[in-house]
Order: sequence, then C-alpha cells, then structure tokens
Amino acid sequence: MAQANLLFPRGFLWGCATAAHQVEGQNTNNNWWAWEQQPGRIINGEKSGKACDWWGGRWREDFDRAAEANQNAHRLSIEWSRVQPAPDRWDESALDYYREMLQGLAERGMTPMVTLHHFSEPLWLTERGSWEAPEVAELFNRFVEKIVEALGEYVNLWVTINEPNVMLTSAYFMDDFPPGKNDFGPAFRVAENFTKAHAMAYHTIHRLQVSARVGIALNYRSFTPARSWSPLDRWAANLLGSSFNHMFPDALQIGRLRFIALSKSIPQAKGTQDFLGINYYSRDQVAFNLLKPGELFARRFYLPDAELSPTGFIANVPEGMFEALKWGLKFNVPLIITENGVEDADDHLRPRYLIQHLHQVWRAVNFNFPVKGYFHWTLVDNFEWERGWSQRFGLWELDVETQARRKRPSVDLYSEICRENTISSDLVARYAPEILPKIFPD
Repeated sequence: MAQANLLFPRGFLWGCATAAHQVEGQNTNNNWWAWEQQPGRIINGEKSGKACDWWGGRWREDFDRAAEANQNAHRLSIEWSRVQPAPDRWDESALDYYREMLQGLAERGMTPMVTLHHFSEPLWLTERGSWEAPEVAELFNRFVEKIVEALGEYVNLWVTINEPNVMLTSAYFMDDFPPGKNDFGPAFRVAENFTKAHAMAYHTIHRLQVSARVGIALNYRSFTPARSWSPLDRWAANLLGSSFNHMFPDALQIGRLRFIALSKSIPQAKGTQDFLGINYYSRDQVAFNLLKPGELFARRFYLPDAELSPTGFIANVPEGMFEALKWGLKFNVPLIITENGVEDADDHLRPRYLIQHLHQVWRAVNFNFPVKGYFHWTLVDNFEWERGWSQRFGLWELDVETQARRKRPSVDLYSEICRENTISSDLVARYAPEILPKIFPD
C-alpha cells in the first residue's frame, strides 16, 4: 500500500465541544433542570444530576485529557442561570469560576470558543415567557455584556446562540424541549427574538472587544427528496431546508427573517456574522405526507441500508458534511465545524464515522473552502437533553454513578490527527481498515 497523507491548513483548530448544562451538574436554577423533574420529559426518567461534575472541579482532569490528546481548542458554554440567578443579581463567584476554567484552557495551550446560550436559561426568564417575552433580547444582551466584560480577556471567539433552529423546532413544532408548546403560533415571534438577540449581542461584543469574532452555531441537516422524480418530495425537502437550514443565517446576512409565508425586516441583524458555525450529524430522506402538517408535510427517514448508530439516531452519511460546507460558502464568511460526532458506546462506528467526516472536511479545504476548525461532539459522555444518558457521544466513557472516565479507542485516533494535522493512510489502516480503499483508493 502506498503511503499518503491528507494535510490540513496550518493553525487549524482541533478540539471538542461541550455545553454547560450537559457537563457541569447541579444546575438547579434553569429551565432544563425543571424540565427534567416533569414525568415523561426525559427518556427513562433520567436526570442530569452531577452530569460530568465540572462544577465540582472535574473540568481540570477533562481539560488535561483533551490537552494530552493534542487538542488545541475547546468549545464550552456559560450557564446564564449561574451568572445571573435572579433578574437583579449577578453571582461574581460564578464568573470567577468560569474565569478559572478559561485560564485553565490558556495554561494548557488551548484556544477557547465560548457559547453564550446553549439551550438552557434561568428559571426567572422562563417565568417571564422565555424567548416569547418582548424584552428577551435586551435581557440576553445584559448577560452578554456582563460576560464579555468579565471574561473577554481570555476569549475572542464567541458563539451567541447555539442551534436556534433546533430550539425553535424542538420547543415549538414539537414538545421535546421546554417550554414544549407544540404550537406554531408564537414560533415566528421567537425566531424574531433570537435574531434580534444575536444582532444586539454581536454589536455589544464588538463594542467591548474590537478583535472579537462572533457568529452562531447552526445545526445543518441534509434533506434529500426520497424520490428525485417527485415534485412533492422535492417541494417538501426544499421547504424543510429553507425553514430549518436557511432562515437564521440568511437573516444575519441580509437583515430579513423569512419563514414560509412570513417575513420581517430586522436591519440591525444584517452582516452580523464573522464566521458561521456548522453542526453536522446526518442526512434525512424526505417524502411528502399530507397527514403531517405539523412537520411541514414531510416524512423524514433514513435509507433502508444506512449505517446507523446504536439507537438509530444518526445515519453515517459523510457526504452531507461536504454538502453542508459547500452550502456555507454562500455566506462569504469563514466556516467552523462547531459540532460533529456519533453516539456509540462500544466505539465500533465512531472511528469510521470520524475519519470519513474529516475526509470530507479535507476535501472542502482542498477546494479552498475557508474552514478554520473542527470541534468533535463530545469530550466525555454527557447528559443528552431529552435523550438523557441513553446516548454516548464521548471520546471518553463516563460512569455516571462513580464519575470514572475510561478512554475509548477513538481518543488515540483523534489525538494522532490533532497532533499531526493530518489523516494518514497508516492511521486509517490501523483504526478503520475497512474504509481504507475509499479514503485512499489505489
């Protein structure tokens, strides 16, 4: 076998992504903790509890693991309810703790990317109507201003809102996320408030930190017509794509929010993304279904021969990663893969999934796509929202009861890629020999 290497650009960011509620533990003052207490909300009735016990100090050992595995960056989020536990009160000790975490990354030579809203928020905001409240953008901006003033010394890469499209869909088109309304009525108002909040935060961050780079992290879902010859399937796939994938980044580019027949001018949002964060996991087949108006007349499914994760949650479709990055070019900003990974407790699929998706990233880079980094989801098994502990996305396995960590084989695989800035034929032969002919054809 001929030896070959797929090289990534110098200065490429290699890391993992995490979210506060999923790893910190004992976040008792936010909407997700309250959601967990309601019967039937979380698979198997599970609760986040201590999560990965980062608030108890275990972030130190996990940061050590990441650094020893040659990661040069880490994406984390700030828990709003810790910093502002009441509308009229700031917790300076929480800010000190986050400052210590960011210093910990700096000491380990790792670049932080900080997310300011990753699904969870204070109970007092929920009581005011959450993202339906007319004043929510102002309230979020006050929080952002406080964070940047306190932590900006250590951060210049900011994600304002993680996956506003997922929050909107899961909380207002379905009832998977709080407030679980399953009601289209307020959905466009919520989307408008997300957009205004991002725009306001963007301008605030740049006022306080001229060199900052600010964007959103969007979940890009690949939607393919189940029958390419069917106009109805093509229509349903296009409708899903325009509403789920396009709505928010389009608004940040042109200053107008569009959702189906609704449209709203938000001029202050125009040009408010210095980069686009792309979270990519899988691709759906889409068939038109008149009986599913709540799902935009679409039935989504995976191909019968798709390679699925253990719970069937993710299909391994690496070509969708290239599609996502190619789509991202339209926004004329740098691209960062802010999440990509697969739930796989036994680590059988993950090596293959990881290499195949990074191969598509390499392809994009070699077409001169402006891809600046990759954050794997995730570092350690964590609490996966409404799916509880049923899915294991971590490079390191977590025993929830004892908090013990165990290294999965993919740790060493990813470590070699991070260290060498390269995918080599030798690496593929050792970790996923079954895909070697696809990655390095003769």
